[in-house]
Amino acid sequence: MAETTPKIKIMKGAAADLSAATYQIFDESHTIGNALRWMIMKNPKVEFCGYSVPHPSENLIQVRIQMYDGLSSLNALIEALNNLDAVCETVENKYHASLASNNYERWEEKS
Repeated sequence: MAETTPKIKIMKGAAADLSAATYQIFDESHTIGNALRWMIMKNPKVEFCGYSVPHPSENLIQVRIQMYDGLSSLNALIEALNNLDAVCETVENKYHASLASNNYERWEEKS
């Protein structure tokens, strides 16, 4: 049976308490990288967060998180992912509500 790659991996060099760590997130790109970095930086306990795509041919991003006061960067990552999921769900719900109420602009081709 083939081994599956985990979705998230903690890279070597992380602090023992995970107050500073770099995470590889597989099968993702700038689309989630930028949104995730933004959401992580909204947390006032985060000292630094940045992401990169190591190489265009690799389908992964690397997210570096450094926390104040020895707090866990993994907890900050999980919280940001949950918050980002909630934002996307809210946008989807508002979109469907707008469609259901016919409250949107329609494009009409002119002759």
